[in-house]
Amino acid sequence: MREGIEFHADRHQRTRLGSFLAAFLFIFLAASFAAPDKAHADFRVCNTTQNLVGVALGYRAKSGWITEGWWHVNASSCTTLVVGPLTSRYYYLYAEDAQSGGRWDGKINMCVAENQFKITGINDCFARGFQRAGFQEYDTGEQTSWMVQLTEENPPSSPIVTDTPPQ
Repeated sequence: MREGIEFHADRHQRTRLGSFLAAFLFIFLAASFAAPDKAHADFRVCNTTQNLVGVALGYRAKSGWITEGWWHVNASSCTTLVVGPLTSRYYYLYAEDAQSGGRWDGKINMCVAENQFKITGINDCFARGFQRAGFQEYDTGEQTSWMVQLTEENPPSSPIVTDTPPQ
């Protein structure tokens, strides 16, 4: 009889241990999904000037060329334009200083609009009711994150753009 009681106790302990392990595994998995990811993968623009800057982004998608804007990047702050790992190798950036009129531009022409926009296609901007702006190309290589820093080290009419992969 005693052996039966011990066997029953062993079975009860194994059931409790199994329940404990199942609860621990559930909590661990739930915490893993809920915890914020420490490694940020994104495309960010940092504005080191003392003025508000409007930013437009261009990229190649399955549906063709896309330009989007305007993100407002406050003075001495950063804004994320693409959240998550980068899916394109090349991104294109155009920015305007909202107060002084300075521009961060490049040689790649794409469409923009006066107000918030998402435009498919980069040809015939004027005929489609948009404006055209010169975007700077950024080759992000195999990086999953990228940061562009807008500075005013040059005269306000032609500020420079520097690109840096995250450390």
